[in-house]
Amino acid sequence: MSAGRRTFLIGGGCTAFIKPRATRTTEDMGLEAATKALLDAGITYDEVKIAYVGYCYGDSTSGQRALYNLGLTHIPILNVNNNCSTGSSALYQANNAVKYGQVECSLALGFERMKPGSLGTNFPDRPSPIQLISQRSAELEAELGENHGPNAPRLFDNGAQEYFSKYGGGVEHLAKIAAKNHRHSVKNPYSQFRDGWSEEQVLSATKITRNLTKFMCSPTSDGAAACVVASEAFVHKYGLENQAIEIVAQSLATDGLGTFEGRSAMDVVGYEMTKACADEVFRDAGFAPGQGRDLVGVVELHDCFAANELITYPALGLCKEDEAHKLVERGDNTFGGKYVVNPSGGLEAKGHPLGATGLGMHFYIMSTGKYGLVHNVGLGGAVVVSLLRRPDFYKEGGKDGRDRLGYNHAHEYRPVTFDDVDKVKSKNASKYVLAHAKL
Repeated sequence: MSAGRRTFLIGGGCTAFIKPRATRTTEDMGLEAATKALLDAGITYDEVKIAYVGYCYGDSTSGQRALYNLGLTHIPILNVNNNCSTGSSALYQANNAVKYGQVECSLALGFERMKPGSLGTNFPDRPSPIQLISQRSAELEAELGENHGPNAPRLFDNGAQEYFSKYGGGVEHLAKIAAKNHRHSVKNPYSQFRDGWSEEQVLSATKITRNLTKFMCSPTSDGAAACVVASEAFVHKYGLENQAIEIVAQSLATDGLGTFEGRSAMDVVGYEMTKACADEVFRDAGFAPGQGRDLVGVVELHDCFAANELITYPALGLCKEDEAHKLVERGDNTFGGKYVVNPSGGLEAKGHPLGATGLGMHFYIMSTGKYGLVHNVGLGGAVVVSLLRRPDFYKEGGKDGRDRLGYNHAHEYRPVTFDDVDKVKSKNASKYVLAHAKL
């Protein structure tokens, strides 16, 4: 077992993930998500003693600007940027602050205001940090056959093509994955797309790369999400036994030697570091090598493209390395199968506001109340894997987030009001700052 105290998610909040049309600011989205998380937890901002705020497209101290709406309390606020794994990287830091005794209660917040279209760099005057990733994939592409399209989907397409060449399967399996996620998304009120595209519609959509169509790709999105982390003593102090979700184990990993020295397009897009990270999580949770996956019922997995969901099944240990396409054929990734993967609709349908994505995954797993696994990866690279469960001291009944918000925010989306903000803001909230706040 890893050192440190037991830690728990005691509150979560999320905005709707929407098309990036510059209709909301990071400040108002951050305020909404944080307010919901604090309402869910039944505490005020005064109880939060450190905060980590994740975003990729924003100026320095954007985290402070968002949280200053809730109060000016002198707490450390640290801004986090770790590509697509930014949200979970913020949570990783917030969790460690509690786990290793720095504070009793922390907050992780993530948001993004993006531009329409494929991801690009904000700094064209210098080489991209993922230039070597792209270069290595392009070198391996020669062995995999002709490809085309924007850089990000092309990288993950190459990973899937390697899997197909080694083990079988094809574009029809990617279509099944994408259609499954779009079908799941219909019931998620936070999702950007709730159209429920069929396999046939997915396959007939505009081709983006060799294997990927438009509906197999996550869209750019605007949105925010937040989670509150607390110690076991804090949970008992505030009577949150009926809603606390334990972070049994959590790890953050970066690339290994195989990314550049190996000959695997799968490793270039995170297979190797995902496997290393997942293995560490289950080891820290007390399981023998290869064990523990059968206890998992629900998974929120980083399906930036359907190709990545396919190759991540074996990386997480959900199946053998050569059986990802067979897992899809068996329906072991949806309701009625062995696992329910991306019940939220995943990034492909729910949306992908980079700074909020990982926290939105944790929020959704919290709402299921099951033994769950979260996987959030970013090229360049970093991956976070979390194993969650209801704790042994779980108690039914009593007030919970549904009472404090006035509705079940796991199944219904509503914006917050300034009355809601008043319930959770610090006693040191600034009238001047709040006078400039919008919701």
